[in-house]
Amino acid sequence: MFAVITSGGKQYRVEEGDVLKVEKLKGETGDKLDMVPLFIAGDKFLTGEDAAKFVVSAEVVDHGKHKKIYIRKYKSGIQYRKRTGHRQQFTSIKIVGIKG
Repeated sequence: MFAVITSGGKQYRVEEGDVLKVEKLKGETGDKLDMVPLFIAGDKFLTGEDAAKFVVSAEVVDHGKHKKIYIRKYKSGIQYRKRTGHRQQFTSIKIVGIKG
């Protein structure tokens, strides 16, 4: 059985025991999270109100930052060069169970 959940504007396909890196969430390491799935698939496909009866339980594993991404800007003829960087923060969560 698997479910599709949404977090940070993105959708993830999850099963019990999966560990995901999602956009940063509030909460300390070890905190429990409950998410409402968009749909459930297993023996049957459940969507809408039927899927809303289920709950996907997750646990916060840790917080961190992804690899640094460098952004370079260049305009020819005017000697304009710019380099900046960005490190996106994430939260690792472990899917504990899908209950309904």
